[in-house]
Amino acid sequence: MSGQEGVQPGPEQQATVRVIKPSQFDANTPQTPGMERVAAVSRELAGSQGIWAGITVVQPRVASGVHHHGELETVIYVVSGHSQVRWGEGMQQSEEVEPGDFIYIPPFVPHQEINPSPDMPSRWVIIRTGQEPIVVNLEPETSTSKIEENKATHPQL
Repeated sequence: MSGQEGVQPGPEQQATVRVIKPSQFDANTPQTPGMERVAAVSRELAGSQGIWAGITVVQPRVASGVHHHGELETVIYVVSGHSQVRWGEGMQQSEEVEPGDFIYIPPFVPHQEINPSPDMPSRWVIIRTGQEPIVVNLEPETSTSKIEENKATHPQL
């Protein structure tokens, strides 16, 4: 127990609900090749202390670079698109995902997002357990990308 339970914030710390409109999202966040991340809830945008949330878009026929988020836990909610997530050393494990699915990624687990659709972007809501924008890209930027480049090693695409 911290001794702070039930203590109301003072006037200088007044807690309040924040609504962040899409036009306010912040693209100034670490990126992984093959996908686009924007922050929606962060210390800067909402005054959040312990969580970060945003949107990720993976364009059609694209596989993101392999990456992890350090000590952060990540929850992903699939909003649109039928995609695949790979994880583990060598990306040997995979699962198909679709709208309505939640994905949990533990700390330090290498993973990759793949959108095999020929014409529909995949959109995901991302929530992480910290404010630091930790993105550790494990491949050189030039090695990611188009699904055709991955077919030689992953024929199931």
